[in-house]
Amino acid sequence: MQSLINFLYRNPRSQLQKFRRFGGYLNYRSMMNGRREMEQRSVELPPVISYADGLPVYFLTGKNYLYQTLYCIQSLIKSSSAKFKFILVDDGSFNAELLKRVERQLPGAQVITQDRISENLQNALPEARYPYLHKKRAVYPHIKKLTDVHTIPGDAWKLVLDSDMLFWREPIDLINWLNHPQRPLHMVDCTEAYGYSQQLMEQLAASAIKPLLNVGAIGLKSNDIDWDKLENWVKTLEEREGTSYYLEQALSAMLIGSADATVLKAEEYIVNPAPDQINSKAGILHHYVDLSKEGYFKHTWKHFL
Repeated sequence: MQSLINFLYRNPRSQLQKFRRFGGYLNYRSMMNGRREMEQRSVELPPVISYADGLPVYFLTGKNYLYQTLYCIQSLIKSSSAKFKFILVDDGSFNAELLKRVERQLPGAQVITQDRISENLQNALPEARYPYLHKKRAVYPHIKKLTDVHTIPGDAWKLVLDSDMLFWREPIDLINWLNHPQRPLHMVDCTEAYGYSQQLMEQLAASAIKPLLNVGAIGLKSNDIDWDKLENWVKTLEEREGTSYYLEQALSAMLIGSADATVLKAEEYIVNPAPDQINSKAGILHHYVDLSKEGYFKHTWKHFL
């Protein structure tokens, strides 16, 4: 009965609300057509060399997001003369075809496959000790930006970029951090999106929580992550206040707490840019969340073909 109610009432109602937010069904369909064209034409993007001695940049990506990852990387190398090493972390959907595509369009890039991730998790986060984190991985892919990335041996500090972003000018602050990471790095959100009460987050973290932290670009020191605390935080947050799409962002804010951090300026590293900011290519970086996806899917990607 519940599934029937969802099918006949709640899901259509949710769809209607989504259409209204994006200016109606026809405009939403136009945006989705733009997304499909963006994905199809991503095969035209020229190869980008990944250098073994380059500045390491991590992406959690896969079948549904690799095309966005490629546009993000294209925009980064066109805005900067720095050399980068790209590490793509399989979100669980990589296959032989995608691996061949990475070889062709990102020669030299490293792909951390599921086999490697499973081995890393077994060594660093055995399921018997961290059952809740493993449970979340199965249903909430975003948490893999913590569990799957920060159990990779090697770089002490890791910068993870979301794929739905484009660079318009040289990200000097980001490059300086990559050259000499000393403290966490994060973006500033356009609105607070943690999904949990500040009181509970601060109680669990035993620290003040910074407002408006955004993880579109997030730099953390892997060895500083206390996985026992993270296991407890996830379990307690969900038991007390339910599940949230923003869990990974909340956990990142709790990991950083009140510690000194490199904060990327909101007016330069723009989350959810407004139409005029999109059209003028304002700032250094745009993170296309929420309503800004319209400009992203319809227009901005075309600058990189």
